[in-house]
Amino acid sequence: MNTQVLTESGKLEPTEELLAELAAKSEELETATPEEIIAWGAERFGAKLTMGTAFGPEGCTILYMLSKIAPNTPVFNLDTGYQFRETLELRDRIAEKLGIEVELMKPDLTVEEYEAQTGGLPLYKTNPTQCCFDRKITVLKRGAEGKHAWISAIRRDQSPDRAKASIVGWDKKFGLAKINPLANVTKSWVWRMITENDIPYNPLHDQGYTSIGCWPCTRAVGAGEDERAGRWSGFAKTECGLHTLDDDDNK
Repeated sequence: MNTQVLTESGKLEPTEELLAELAAKSEELETATPEEIIAWGAERFGAKLTMGTAFGPEGCTILYMLSKIAPNTPVFNLDTGYQFRETLELRDRIAEKLGIEVELMKPDLTVEEYEAQTGGLPLYKTNPTQCCFDRKITVLKRGAEGKHAWISAIRRDQSPDRAKASIVGWDKKFGLAKINPLANVTKSWVWRMITENDIPYNPLHDQGYTSIGCWPCTRAVGAGEDERAGRWSGFAKTECGLHTLDDDDNK
């Protein structure tokens, strides 16, 4: 039985009953397939379910599964203004191949307006964490309005923070239930899925880019490097803040 209480604004209230429900379902789905996890999420949350994607290989596989299981699920991309051309072109290929239109959610300020605030010196060069907060975190918080749950494409083996991810849990940062259908899969599983089903993916992956974000903060990785080593190279930073466990990454 679904146990939920809504606030006056329609947000899902993280009551003890709801948290217990999510914890029990997470344990139950620990050995489920990604398809089964997505199907549960679509049934449980219906039109209040959404997905955020950066069009990584993991996200593309989920978009493929959504096209088969719940094609009307709204999907968004955090368009920071710094995305690779190849990433934006992939959005169009996804729409053509899978029939899923991904909404581009943009910050309030354009890149030019944003950089003008710091005298033309891009903040990603001096404080990438603040840049991620301004152009990703705040945008996702806006996108969470009216929704009760979101799907992410993280894998537990990607980073220490992601290793702690449950299949289903409560995301305090965004006030949503969070569903991680790929938490238990491997990188090889993802690429096998892409190959076997001819799922569109970013061609930059064929050029050594194992994890792709904004172009100023992403590079190709060398042999033996961690798959996220190309993100924010030169900074003690491996996450933009969307999937960390801190309540507030504006620091």
